[in-house]
Amino acid sequence: MSESTEPVTQMLDAVDAGDAQAAEELLPLVYEELRKLAAQKMANEAPGQTLQPTALVHEVWLRLAQQSRAHWKNREQFYAVASEVMRRILVDRARRHGSGKHGGGLERVDLDVVESVVRDEDALVLQVHDALARLEAEDAVKAEVVKLRFFVGLGNSEIAAILGVSEKTVQRHWAFAKAWLFRAMQQK
Repeated sequence: MSESTEPVTQMLDAVDAGDAQAAEELLPLVYEELRKLAAQKMANEAPGQTLQPTALVHEVWLRLAQQSRAHWKNREQFYAVASEVMRRILVDRARRHGSGKHGGGLERVDLDVVESVVRDEDALVLQVHDALARLEAEDAVKAEVVKLRFFVGLGNSEIAAILGVSEKTVQRHWAFAKAWLFRAMQQK
């Protein structure tokens, strides 16, 4: 996260105080960082999927703007909440793709390029989401590491900055969480 913490934190404080102008000025400060996070996640999505990083960022921003009583302590907390919102959007999207109302497992295919398309990615997102909910009940910090890494695509140093822990701690949490989730997903 390259930008200075100060301007974003100051804007978040002003937004928290009810300054409408600050809310308008905040978007340009955080937009690029949110777009990078979304692009990292979208790079892992299956080919042919329709959600673009820009659309994901806009949806995140709209949902954050609806949280009128949110009190942002700092920039790191803002990005952590944004990553959680991004995760929820992707999980909701995966659920919609799996529902009968939206074609169930069917997918739109360009008739000029007929090939077999598998939606394993959506099933994986839902399976991880369910296991993650169980991990969160057991250890919220380790679950947050998974969210930031799996759903947002952040690296250890970025996660460490957001959570206020060392990179070594993030590595230990990630190793534990991977093993825990693997076992939880195998049992299902």
